[in-house]
Amino acid sequence: MTLKQQLLDRYKEMLQDRIDVFQDMISGLTEDARNDAKGSAGDKHETALSMMHLEQEKLSHKLKEILTQKAILDKIDASQVHKKVALGSLVQANGMLLFIATALPKITLENKNIFALSPQSPLGSKLMGNETGFTFDLNGKAYVIESVA
Repeated sequence: MTLKQQLLDRYKEMLQDRIDVFQDMISGLTEDARNDAKGSAGDKHETALSMMHLEQEKLSHKLKEILTQKAILDKIDASQVHKKVALGSLVQANGMLLFIATALPKITLENKNIFALSPQSPLGSKLMGNETGFTFDLNGKAYVIESVA
């Protein structure tokens, strides 16, 4: 399995774990609200239900963001080797490994730190469509694309 495939699998697994956690939390709040509605009345009851509803909305929003990130990862074919930087490219620039996908936490694979970034990020947008050897400046720092896979 290639480094890119391992990377994609790890990120998909990470997002699926987060999806499961958020879905469980939302289900728990729904169940709590249902149980609370059966045995309570009055202002405290209304306040508790409102708070649960607000929390459910926040969790639902976060879940939607994660599902969007997962949909982006699902579009990537890790077996595809790119000549130019595109969605799904693994780029080495200035000694850093950058995975062009969506903004996700840094992970370490095969003793290499890999940063996932969005094509819309400042660095991602400078990389997109360019090939090995391309140089550019970003925030006063010079970058060189050393390889694209």
